[in-house]
Amino acid sequence: MTDRDGGQPVGRVRVLLAEDQGMVREALAALLSLEGDIDVVAQVARGDEVVDAAVRHGVDVALLDIEMPGMTGIEAAGLLRRRQPATKIVVLTTFGRPGYLRRAMESGADAFLVKDAPAAQLADAVRRVLRGERVIDPTLAAAALAEGANPLTSRERDVLEVAADGSVNADIAARLHLSEGTVRNYLSMAIQKTGARNRTEAVRIAREKGWL
Repeated sequence: MTDRDGGQPVGRVRVLLAEDQGMVREALAALLSLEGDIDVVAQVARGDEVVDAAVRHGVDVALLDIEMPGMTGIEAAGLLRRRQPATKIVVLTTFGRPGYLRRAMESGADAFLVKDAPAAQLADAVRRVLRGERVIDPTLAAAALAEGANPLTSRERDVLEVAADGSVNADIAARLHLSEGTVRNYLSMAIQKTGARNRTEAVRIAREKGWL
């Protein structure tokens, strides 16, 4: 638990672990439970289950994987920040993509770490965010600075996301309530900004950089 006024850890820390891969989730839970002051009180496998579980169990810290069914960890972080702002959020990722770091921070995450970090480092991050610190993997932080900001607008990202499954312009327009001409313009700008030759390549490049 935490002292909500002073932000200092008091007693045992209640943690939610959100990870869609069962073996990874159980391994992380087991490792964290070895720490004398951390209790993993809730586990979920879907991003759209994060907020309800965090509220129901009154967790102090939520550890969120990025790529989960239902909702990404970054989207869940944004919702949790609005619903239960006192809960600290640590985003975990297998993929060290600079774009993910920027999006996670914009969503209200307090820490951003790669999943292959030592368990002691993860436990230390849990304690540090409760003290009000922001914890970021230094290699990812340097890469994010070198990469620069995401050049895609929110609408360009929306269009690329829908285009990723091979949808034609008419289908994209219908799903996003846009005109086909507007869809073509967004796709053209996205292709230009990513330096791609076509929409398929634009989607691949944007995902590799963590922009989607």
